Amino acid sequence: MSSFAELTFTAFGEQVKVADMVGNLIGLTGLVLGWRRSVLTWPVQLLAGAVLITAFWNSHMPGLIGKQAIVVVASVWGWTQWRRDRRDTGQVEVRFATWTERAVLVAATAAGTAAVAWLFHLNPKLSYAPLFDAYIFVGTLAAMYAQARGWVEFWFAWLAVDLIGVPYAYQHGYSFTALTFTVYFVLVVAGLVSWWTKARTDRTAPLAKGVTA
Repeated sequence: MSSFAELTFTAFGEQVKVADMVGNLIGLTGLVLGWRRSVLTWPVQLLAGAVLITAFWNSHMPGLIGKQAIVVVASVWGWTQWRRDRRDTGQVEVRFATWTERAVLVAATAAGTAAVAWLFHLNPKLSYAPLFDAYIFVGTLAAMYAQARGWVEFWFAWLAVDLIGVPYAYQHGYSFTALTFTVYFVLVVAGLVSWWTKARTDRTAPLAKGVTA
């Protein structure tokens, strides 16, 4: 694992870690599959997370390692959720979270971030930047949970994590992670529009049928 994590090459004056590049390319594929509401997004995200763990293993950035560990674990749960939805309804259902669900998600993310940051402060050897690492770790868990539930808001959650995580990764030498942010942003916006449209259509369809009747 360490030999793969240490493989690098130089491109446009930047040192690129091979594991970082491979993991992010797989992750981009998983994002596209998620946008298309394909159940295959979950095994692909699981693979991307496993590869990126090897890339970050010696980085002393537990937030980024924890983020990918969360991706691996949550991918298994999300995979079962989406497979069940597709078996029951023939497709993966997406919807807007209720205001209560949104409030609980935000509150739980804030409380979790504070708790994990406190644990990192108690053990300084675990993290150079406790708050950043805690935010990335807990924010990823929140985003993956929202995706597994089929909430449109999951796209916003991913953006919130990446706005901190990507510059943080670049600062620590993971330039490919930072470089792919532009592509991620475009795909996230496209995915958000797709899910938003689908959720609005599903929500208004019963009303339209009622009017027609």
